[in-house]
Amino acid sequence: MNYFRTFGPISDRLATLGWVLIIISLAVVLVVSVLVLVGVLRRGTHSFAPVARTGGGLRWIVIGGILVPVVILAAVFVFSIATQSAVASPATRPELTVRVTGRQWWWEVQYLDQSPGRIVATTANEVHVPVGRPVKLEVVAADVIHSFWVPELAGKTDLIPGQRNVAWIQADHPGVYRGQCAEYCGLQHAKMALLVVAQPPGEFQEWLARQGRPAVPPANADTRAGEAVFTSSACALCHTIRGTTAAGVLGPDLTHLADRRAIAAGTLPNTRGSLAGWIADPQRIKPGNLMPVVPLDGSQLQVLVAYLQSLE
Repeated sequence: MNYFRTFGPISDRLATLGWVLIIISLAVVLVVSVLVLVGVLRRGTHSFAPVARTGGGLRWIVIGGILVPVVILAAVFVFSIATQSAVASPATRPELTVRVTGRQWWWEVQYLDQSPGRIVATTANEVHVPVGRPVKLEVVAADVIHSFWVPELAGKTDLIPGQRNVAWIQADHPGVYRGQCAEYCGLQHAKMALLVVAQPPGEFQEWLARQGRPAVPPANADTRAGEAVFTSSACALCHTIRGTTAAGVLGPDLTHLADRRAIAAGTLPNTRGSLAGWIADPQRIKPGNLMPVVPLDGSQLQVLVAYLQSLE
């Protein structure tokens, strides 16, 4: 996560602002350090000798202590406002709207139909976007204040309970960009990551169409048994798998879980072992999260993991 590595129009402008601020800060530190050093050397070895007042002292205080700082701060202020104005809205109207809801401690991501605002697809902890296209973000918080930050693409936008904030992002190059909650939100704040996946427009449309479909029915005995374990246990009370009777809303939608790169908001890679460990004891891995330990024996856990891994 480095905001000096830029892959979009917002991050380009913010990085330029960052470099300007760093250069000005370094210049100020250098000038002040040189003046202090010159003053020390001019006093010689008599550290406690009285300092004689010479003419022109007040003039330099006014210039160096008032005029120069005012000019520097005014220039920085104007440049900062100009940068904020330039990134406030995209050059073209976004064709895609994504609602991102921050929860303790994961991200719900919903893709909206432009005209009625209907939800056409839901995922978690990953925001897929088409390359080179601006994407409108509606960001809200379900519990406490969070902050959406993907430094290689855009600056921070706060998510505040009871308020809908609007932002936008654009990725000009295909890739996977890591984001993070940037506002302390509780015990597992550090483990509330997300990914922005930028895909060519055609590939993105194919992905979005798949996300809008219900889950693929189980194809073998193990996955059928796993589906039965899921829908008959506490899993179905918190999670949704479209196409089944599971319709919980407290946890992430798992309809296409196998398509995701990570689980538990970036805490673990989405592998068979990680998934089994997470289900068996989520509190050991991410203490304080809302997922309880579901009592399953070894065979139930194995078929459940097999079923979840089939949800592509």
